[in-house]
Amino acid sequence: MTAFYQMIDRSPPLPADLIERLSSVDTATIGHVEHLGFVGGDIRPLFPARVAGAAFTVAAPGRDGVIIYKAIDLLLPGDILVISRVDRDDIACVGGGVAAAAKAKGAAGIVIDGPCTDVGEIIATGVPVWCRGVSAKTTNRQFQIGGSLNVPIACGAAAVLPGYGVLADNEGVFVADRDRMRILADAALERQKRSVTVRSHLASGRSIFDFDQEPRS
Repeated sequence: MTAFYQMIDRSPPLPADLIERLSSVDTATIGHVEHLGFVGGDIRPLFPARVAGAAFTVAAPGRDGVIIYKAIDLLLPGDILVISRVDRDDIACVGGGVAAAAKAKGAAGIVIDGPCTDVGEIIATGVPVWCRGVSAKTTNRQFQIGGSLNVPIACGAAAVLPGYGVLADNEGVFVADRDRMRILADAALERQKRSVTVRSHLASGRSIFDFDQEPRS
């Protein structure tokens, strides 16, 4: 049977002004007010990083490495490759070669609901990767099973639609539709400004409850 690869028209990159807003937003700040959209705590960065961009989604089954490179060919600068390992296995679909190819396309980062491999090579490329650990078992382009590009997927605990905004940092990965992401970004920036004052108040030895009772200008 011939492998079937489903490809849906891709979404445009995230607007530059939204990326600029998100560049100063912490996922943990969003976590104060939002409960949906977090991919999960066990999907962690290989090295400290912060990125924001549009999700280019991949549903990648089994050991098929073809689907990943098909995705690479369609990436635009600033995209974040978000990969669902639909079999929930321990096969690594991203290694040094995929990271190098993603960098050449200008990808902002890669998020995998599964492990990676070639950690040293990935780090050397400088492409930020969030993943669920490391594995020596890898995909191969000879195993052509099929897969889907730019379709709704599940990544960890989150549903990710094509073109969703993605914000990833040292604390986690958050996804949302663009309008929701813009609202949350603006609210988070205001909260982070207030947090500076709160921390100064606490550092002086005063109670958080005293701060809550102080008048706001």
